Amino acid sequence: MFPVPSAIVTIRWGILGTGGIARTFTEDLLLLGHEVAAVGSRAAETAEGFAGRYDIARAYGSYAELAADDKVDVVYVATTHNVHHSAARTCLEAGRGVLVEKPFTTSAADAAELVSLARERNLFAMEAMWTRFNPLIARVRELVGDGAIGEVKAVYADFSENFPFDASHRLYAPELAGGALLDLGVYPVSFAWMLLGAPATVQAVTTPAPTGVDANTGILFGYESGAVALLHCGFLAKTPQSATITGTAGWIEVAGPFWHPNAMTLHRDGAEPETFTVEVSGHGYTYQAEEVARCLDAGLTESPTMPLDESVAIIRALDTITTRLSQE
Repeated sequence: MFPVPSAIVTIRWGILGTGGIARTFTEDLLLLGHEVAAVGSRAAETAEGFAGRYDIARAYGSYAELAADDKVDVVYVATTHNVHHSAARTCLEAGRGVLVEKPFTTSAADAAELVSLARERNLFAMEAMWTRFNPLIARVRELVGDGAIGEVKAVYADFSENFPFDASHRLYAPELAGGALLDLGVYPVSFAWMLLGAPATVQAVTTPAPTGVDANTGILFGYESGAVALLHCGFLAKTPQSATITGTAGWIEVAGPFWHPNAMTLHRDGAEPETFTVEVSGHGYTYQAEEVARCLDAGLTESPTMPLDESVAIIRALDTITTRLSQE
């Protein structure tokens, strides 16, 4: 078992956006004892309703007003994917650090621009890839790094749900950066990247939805070490959503959902399997919130666990996949 986090330092958060993910994250912040100081929406009424629900002191009817609040330490950007870049840029330009919901942006060029701006202004920025901060995933990294399964030769990760087609839903809307790759595929891609780094080769196949966005996509990464990563994301069927890392001396199975796990099993050659479990704190977003707090308390402008350059590189890989799929 792993302990649940406790607040390192109280952070004054701004919440940009008022949808489901914003509500879930806010609840975890309050569980930690962090201060949710302000919320911003595109409509004052929506912001005020959100503020009333969570007893937030200040509500703004625009993202710019929230960004201008100098009593906010960092802003959590919780909009649809297509707004991540512009919203985060507004915050950074106003002097506010940002935690940007995944995917960091919808293109590598936009991601690189945000990173450059954050570094130029000496402001904190991080992609909200909560999987990286889950205690079990941290243990996976430790085990792999310590050679518990030998040299990693393959990573398998899958994240697919059954989402009936609805052209008006954000998942299927091209103008809202819909598609399985950006919404779900970023998880297995980031997971493989965490363990194997940047691939030498990238291949993919997909089944498009009627709106043109990817609906069922398989990805193959190849590495100079001879390792491979077999990754899958989709909207057409629910899958086990598990992950496996195989090495020359054993393997690790991360139980589904691998992107938010509470159990994993280590299989070493010649030894009995070892199962590790965790009682996840809150909804599971507490761990990344604590990472933000730790970094700010230490004067860091980015997290060593989710480096900005890696977020840019991952988006660049997704760009490559999207471009190749569109040419087929």
